[in-house]
Amino acid sequence: MIKICALKGSGEVVNDLTLEETKNNDVKWFWVDFSVPTVDEQRLLASHFDFHPLSIEDCIDEFSQRPKLDFYEEYLFLVIHAVNEKAIMAEEVDIFVSEKFVVTFHKKELIEVEQMWDRLKNDKQMQEGPFSIMHAIIDKVVDDYFPSVYLIEEELNRIEDNSKDESMNDLMEQLFDLRTDLSRMRRSVIPMRDLLYRIVQSERLSFLKDRKVYFNDVHDHLLKIVEMIESYREFSSDIRDSYLSVNSNRMNSIMMTLTVITTIFMPLTFIAGVYGMNFTYMPELEWKYGYFFILIIMLLIAITMFIMFQAKGWFRFGKQPKKKSRHIHLR
Repeated sequence: MIKICALKGSGEVVNDLTLEETKNNDVKWFWVDFSVPTVDEQRLLASHFDFHPLSIEDCIDEFSQRPKLDFYEEYLFLVIHAVNEKAIMAEEVDIFVSEKFVVTFHKKELIEVEQMWDRLKNDKQMQEGPFSIMHAIIDKVVDDYFPSVYLIEEELNRIEDNSKDESMNDLMEQLFDLRTDLSRMRRSVIPMRDLLYRIVQSERLSFLKDRKVYFNDVHDHLLKIVEMIESYREFSSDIRDSYLSVNSNRMNSIMMTLTVITTIFMPLTFIAGVYGMNFTYMPELEWKYGYFFILIIMLLIAITMFIMFQAKGWFRFGKQPKKKSRHIHLR
């Protein structure tokens, strides 16, 4: 689907234009949004706008491109990443921008672009020109990173608390899923940070000098998000190492207990083995109280060894003391 709006010389924002009408002299600039375009609509990038084949290839390529900025003779081409909050998946948004137009291209419907489209009619700052629209879209995309990052923070704190006493395996699976989400976020956010830095520092964008303060603000947001993601990755590693250490200590404790029990039964097994031999002459077998005497001896040995091992702290019964939880807050 293609949507078109334009700002006329009178200052009026008009919608539902045709591509041919955007060439009228009374149009100061226009915005064309390709949302989930068909194959025929994709061909307009070359046939109508005459964009460079490499930029068109980046748009229609099946694989997502890394966020970047390319300079062409008559326009700029940007690739940015929006993040799906539910799935933590990057959605590519391609932007062609010049003094006369801004063209956005995305293969999935994006709420960020829709919100900017609805906001344009009443936002005088966005109506200043295509570069203001470009900034508004990038700013909205970056602001929508925060809910996903905060959601990961809440999940990490929940896993650290483990208030529901979930099993170790379930917690580790959830933790590794969160680390996967953090890696996905990181693959989008760090290139976006570099992209904004390039916009702010590039001498070829000197005509954006009056707007650089706004792009600096977006860059600051990305720096904060990168810092949060790196902190969460470190925090998740600490949680993982802590759980693995607890699990290893628990296994060692179980093995020690089993070993001690086996050790207690060794002399009992020896006694039972001796009196289980089928020799003809074994005086104790003929004694009336021999059976009870041997049982008492075996019981005394077992109790003595149990008390000795208990005194050494080799038996551990009951729950381990609950560890003090840690929370991470970087908001």
